[in-house]
Amino acid sequence: MSNNIRSIDEVNVAGKRVLVRADLNVPMNAAGEVTDATRIERFLPTVKDLVERKAKVVILTHFGRPKGRAVPEMTCLPVAKKLALMLKEAGLLNAKVKFAENVVGPAAIRAVDGLEEGEVALMENLRFHEGEEGNDEGFAQELAKLGDIYVNDAFSCSHRAHASTHAIAWLLPAYAGPSMKKELDALQKVTTNPDKPVAAVVGGAKVSTKITVLKALSAKMDLLIIGGGMANTFLYAHGIKIGKSLCEPDFADMAKEIMAEAEKNGCKIMIPHDVVVANEFKAHADNVAVDVHNVPDDSMILDAGPESVEALKVEIQKCKTLLWNGPMGAFEMEPFGIGTFELAREAGRLTREGKLETVAGGGDTVAALNMAGVSDQFTYISTAGGAFLELLEGRELPGVVALEIGNKS
Repeated sequence: MSNNIRSIDEVNVAGKRVLVRADLNVPMNAAGEVTDATRIERFLPTVKDLVERKAKVVILTHFGRPKGRAVPEMTCLPVAKKLALMLKEAGLLNAKVKFAENVVGPAAIRAVDGLEEGEVALMENLRFHEGEEGNDEGFAQELAKLGDIYVNDAFSCSHRAHASTHAIAWLLPAYAGPSMKKELDALQKVTTNPDKPVAAVVGGAKVSTKITVLKALSAKMDLLIIGGGMANTFLYAHGIKIGKSLCEPDFADMAKEIMAEAEKNGCKIMIPHDVVVANEFKAHADNVAVDVHNVPDDSMILDAGPESVEALKVEIQKCKTLLWNGPMGAFEMEPFGIGTFELAREAGRLTREGKLETVAGGGDTVAALNMAGVSDQFTYISTAGGAFLELLEGRELPGVVALEIGNKS
């Protein structure tokens, strides 16, 4: 983490109103019940720590995209109920979670003023107000009335310059929360000071969405493994016929440029030399592994082939650090996740044995690692999507920049 960013761990918070920006934008069903509490679970240690240190904890979050107006179906009340239940399950039987029906104004002030030490208030959806996504200073000033100290513990929201992640950080003493600190430490170590040799797996559907990431990594990595649909564009750029496979012909020249940059920087690029093909894009479609030069005209590439996966395993065994973003194939459909899962399990094994440091991030990546059964084996897994990619690109994240002491006005 940047030396200019202070951690809330270092602050005496007893009796203070600690205003915490979290990302509790969790999946819910039609009945308004939380169906995946992973983000709440990740945030729970932060709340638990502040409660035990006798802070008055005020939580800010968003849910969905209500576009600046109050949408009853997007209330954060179910999140408050789930958080209260999970705090009790974590052993904090006396921790009370109040729900404020607005994030600013009299209802918000009443909820916060009524807090005792060690109690929690979860505020209504930030995005019910246009000022949030507009990074409006007036709205940020209203939010600042709710706290004595501001804490950003939502790395996944920090690539956006919103009032609750950016403008507010200039209005109160601002600190990074434990989750933010862990995220920054893990990602910055991998991108700025990794143990070498260092490799990156970059997969996914389209090269066009990850051009900046690939360019940035080609200057930093010793090995760049390209998989998923984007590998097809690289094969196409080599003049290889890829049948009906997903491809972006317009980005073939960009793929060539990335390969040239990587070679200049001493970064080895690996793309599959054998692939799994099928005539239909569906689960359990008839499939066969073929050399990349023998892809039938009526087939599509849906996974890296077994020989390529074995070669990739050998390569990552030589590495000390591995960064992972994106799958090697259509992992969500059996049996086209085998390439992703096999490589992930090898990375997990090497991590368990202390031979490799592994950092992964992005929604599809997390889902794939969960399906491979290795999520608990990687050194660090980020649930962030956009923020994770932007940090890999080398871009400044507004929510992180706002925490840096040197940028305080």
